[in-house]
Amino acid sequence: MTSSDISAAVPDGQFPDPAINEAHRSALRSIARVVEETVEPTPPAQALAQIKAQLDKGPALALTGAGVSTDSGIPDYRSPHGRLTQHRPMTYQEFLHDPAASQRYWARAFVGWRRMTGMKPNRTHFALVELEKAGFINGVVTQNVDGLHRDAGTKNVVHLHGDMQSVVCLDCGTSEDRRHFDERLSIANPHYLASIELRPQMINPDGDVSLADVDIARFRMIPCLNCGSLRLKPDVVYFGENVPPARKEATEQLLNDAASVLVAGSSLAVMSGYRIVLDALKQGKPVAVINGGPGRADQKVDTLWRTRVAPAFDELLDALDL
Repeated sequence: MTSSDISAAVPDGQFPDPAINEAHRSALRSIARVVEETVEPTPPAQALAQIKAQLDKGPALALTGAGVSTDSGIPDYRSPHGRLTQHRPMTYQEFLHDPAASQRYWARAFVGWRRMTGMKPNRTHFALVELEKAGFINGVVTQNVDGLHRDAGTKNVVHLHGDMQSVVCLDCGTSEDRRHFDERLSIANPHYLASIELRPQMINPDGDVSLADVDIARFRMIPCLNCGSLRLKPDVVYFGENVPPARKEATEQLLNDAASVLVAGSSLAVMSGYRIVLDALKQGKPVAVINGGPGRADQKVDTLWRTRVAPAFDELLDALDL
């Protein structure tokens, strides 16, 4: 965590409502969760054969995480060199109840969002498109907010945590296209972007960047077009915030229609993703994981392929003659 993140973090007990404090502390525990190796991975050749056999028996639900997008230049959080070693994401409670935290987010997101929009899908995203076309997966549920599965051409995708394409007013509920919102921010902050020297190590997986306090202070926020409120939020799910019911229902439907689950590039450290695996196992459906590091469900799944995600999908496409 950077010094600016440390000074800006809301200490326990700051919020007057005990329920808000407890939700904030729960979110911090989720962020800080450490996932360690707990089981011997499946031997690579066996893992490939087992996943091929799993997909041959019927379409799988693909559940993806940050490891799918690292080859597009977007960092992850929980790898040994992930962004959690330098940066703590903001909780929903901070964003909602601390105006300074909201100001900090929007200054950083104004710089980082345009960098995220320049990212392109990589070969793992396109491999999942091919698997969907061939009927080996019935859709993708992604924990990522980068929108790259949609950009690659996946037809049936649930953005479990949102995708940064819109901004919503927390007071009146009005939604605004992110590109239009960004145009308004640019008018309100002329020359701001040119004054920031952006380096790759400043980029965070949720689309914002690390900025100095002096740069955050001079950023000017803009109001909601409908009601004038400054309480605007990207339509993404923060730590400490619930996944919207419609996305839960879409995920449940995909899982009910799938024969199995294929996890790619996720440690499943966050409960919203982990729950999908738990639900699949309750239904007696096989679960396979392709991931470069340890995961929360490693002891529970049928196949654990510990490898880089992109080469694994290259091999899987070859094995399936795609």
